[in-house]
Amino acid sequence: MMKGSTKKAICLFHFMFIAELGVSLNCTGSCGNPGIDIRFPFKIKDRQPEQCGYHGFDLSCNEMGDIVLELPGAVKLNIDKIDYKNQAIYASDPEGCLLSQHSNFNSSVFHKQFKMSKVNFTIFNCSLNNAISRPRIACLSTHQYDVLAVDSEQSIDDNELLLSCTKMYDLPVQRDIRLSWSNPKCGYCEETGKQCRLRVNSSSELETECYGLPRPKKGARKRNLTIGVTTGSILLGVLVIAVYQIYSFRKSEEEYQAKVERFLDDYRAMNPTRYSHADLKKMTNQFRDELGQGAYGTVFKGKLSSEIPVAVKVLNNSSEKGEEFVNEMGTMARIHHVNVVRLIGFCADGFRRALVYEYLPNDSLQKFISSANAKNVFLGWERLHHIALGVAKGIEYLHQGCDQTILHFDIKPHNILLDNDFNPKIADFGLAKLCSKYKSAISMTTARGTVGYIAPEVFSRNFGNVSYKSDVYSFGMVVLEMVGGRKNVDDTAENGDQVYFPEWIYNLLEEGEDLRFHIEEEGDAEIAKKLAIVGLWCIQWNPVDRPSMKIVVQMLEGEGDRLSTPPNPLSSTAPKRKTASIAGRRLHQELAAISETE
Repeated sequence: MMKGSTKKAICLFHFMFIAELGVSLNCTGSCGNPGIDIRFPFKIKDRQPEQCGYHGFDLSCNEMGDIVLELPGAVKLNIDKIDYKNQAIYASDPEGCLLSQHSNFNSSVFHKQFKMSKVNFTIFNCSLNNAISRPRIACLSTHQYDVLAVDSEQSIDDNELLLSCTKMYDLPVQRDIRLSWSNPKCGYCEETGKQCRLRVNSSSELETECYGLPRPKKGARKRNLTIGVTTGSILLGVLVIAVYQIYSFRKSEEEYQAKVERFLDDYRAMNPTRYSHADLKKMTNQFRDELGQGAYGTVFKGKLSSEIPVAVKVLNNSSEKGEEFVNEMGTMARIHHVNVVRLIGFCADGFRRALVYEYLPNDSLQKFISSANAKNVFLGWERLHHIALGVAKGIEYLHQGCDQTILHFDIKPHNILLDNDFNPKIADFGLAKLCSKYKSAISMTTARGTVGYIAPEVFSRNFGNVSYKSDVYSFGMVVLEMVGGRKNVDDTAENGDQVYFPEWIYNLLEEGEDLRFHIEEEGDAEIAKKLAIVGLWCIQWNPVDRPSMKIVVQMLEGEGDRLSTPPNPLSSTAPKRKTASIAGRRLHQELAAISETE
């Protein structure tokens, strides 16, 4: 009993091994023509195992690389195409032997069909003693005579053929043949794109099954290859661009950080406190209290301790390669003046940049001159005079009080901060430039500053070269806004009725009218007039006609009745604008440009 079970197990294992072997064998081949695959139910005789094909579906390869099918009667056909889905093969009979014997064709495997219209041939029996250059039918010829086939539709004018050969009969010959089969049935597998094989463990010899993943359709492999190559090329290009961008960004950031670190080493002796980014987060309570926007960053309120408030300016990630940080830090490290905001420390933590300033509780001057008639924000003429004088002294210090001349280039009410006692302090040095002391001008490639406060020579060199007089012009515009209580251009006026603000003040001064509605105490009118005269002197189109900040301080500290009325800095009429432009071009020759200090 044990022996019988063992024998059955061995047989079952052997059968399963053979079945799995048939699955694992490579049963796909060809005769050198890549367009025709030979697979189940066909197999290549003497090349592939019996498990790869079905009985009667043997093919072979000749020396020319053709696929050959042998039929009963020793007839050989060349296979031109195998249609596995419709279970048919298309063949040709190079010698015409099959069709000459078509009445006797009998195959248990294939059904014969003729696909093309027939061609009539005349068959001749020719003696071997007379060699004639005509196609011979090898399968009908013998060692005693040759059998030749001649197209019946052509005229026979070959005398040698007529004399040496005997006509046997007319035969319809078709060269292209379709052979189909009904078993085994594999068409369904081909329709679904899978492969066909005999069913494993089946009792029937004709039962088949589908297996494997769907094969690509005709042309799909080439199309998929093209898509794959194209997609791969695109992805490779994107990858190369991304790697280059990352490399460029990292290189740029490294250069930026190296520049900042070199700068910090140079100014370490000035010893401002260095903070980490974590210190700033703790100092500002996670950057919750925003005070406003600066030229290159956002300003937050913070505390060094419970009693020392500070303003933390976090610089944006600009495209200036750290220029704004180096500008402001380098400038502020040189400055120690009561009318310039004091730098307490800085942050250079990785690529994070920030500056820590003293906190000024009364905001900026912009808050108090933004409304023409709001009495609740009017500071009074004495205080306005005090603020103008303080700003003038601060700018004078920048121009003359340091080792190098510092040009601010962004003097405006927003950048003039006020402390508890309304003492002014100049802030935001992101646009500042340094130039050698005692030189008159600085070369610049682009305009910088805020529209409405930029000197005309910064826009066009026809008005002269850029110099410290550019800050004088901006200061003059600020003073005129303090006098008039509104911006230097009336944005509410219609375009046709818009009046240039400084010209409006000049006209009031010429007509002897009050310059502001808030003239209540004695002496206020004199202060307003003095500020107006100083402001108009500072905004002269010709830089040479503007006073230096030292003279401006003297004018503000002196008596107002001793000041002479300046020329009209700008007329709304075209001829006067043209005259100013001509004067500016003449001035261009008077100030020699110098290079800014790096």
